Amino acid sequence: MKADKAKTENAKKTDVNVPMSTKIQREVIAWFWVGLVFLLINGTIGQARVIPSGSMEKTLLIGDHLIMSRIGYDAGIPFTNWHIPLWRNPKRQQVIIFKPPFAPDTPDYVKRVIGVPGDTIDIHDGSVWVNTQRLVEKYTIGPTEPYELKVPFKVPADCYFVMGDNRANSYDSRFWGCVPRNDIIGTPVMIYMSLDVSPEAWEPGQFRERFFAYANAILHPGEVRWRRIFRTF
Repeated sequence: MKADKAKTENAKKTDVNVPMSTKIQREVIAWFWVGLVFLLINGTIGQARVIPSGSMEKTLLIGDHLIMSRIGYDAGIPFTNWHIPLWRNPKRQQVIIFKPPFAPDTPDYVKRVIGVPGDTIDIHDGSVWVNTQRLVEKYTIGPTEPYELKVPFKVPADCYFVMGDNRANSYDSRFWGCVPRNDIIGTPVMIYMSLDVSPEAWEPGQFRERFFAYANAILHPGEVRWRRIFRTF
């Protein structure tokens, strides 16, 4: 006991004798490693996303905040467009997050996989038909229309046909084609926050509106959709 007490006192004395510059240096190095680990985890395991539009209603609402898993799908460097596709491929009717192939520098899209490579997609009678079989979709809002898609459509290799659940309000594969596998970066895992505020707060570059949205939620908890928090996929 006396030996332990002596060691503790010696350690305290040693710490007191350490120059302030050395303490600051140690603190900076420690936080550097914490930040590095965070960036590595954020880039290769998961990231956060917020839903800015109603294209995935009723599955996802405007203001839903998602935790996205990249495990097996993609690995990349945070805050850059550099990434490497991994070994997992999405399944039909799975919700995915991807970089829009027609505008890779814009915010990521969230849609549902309807057709996988080799599938033949047809749309008629308000429904989707995959390989001549009607697809059962209890998650959609409204009937499905082909719009600009020429049906039947065969999904090319290494590509995925995607649509939003809100079929009349979704800019998806019916307009701009399939999503290359290399553009898929992950899948949502859980809703960790959901705010019922003005949709403008979630548009790109609206930092002021977003700050006020979070501040307002603290002052007015009724704007939080509590029942949606921790909902998993």
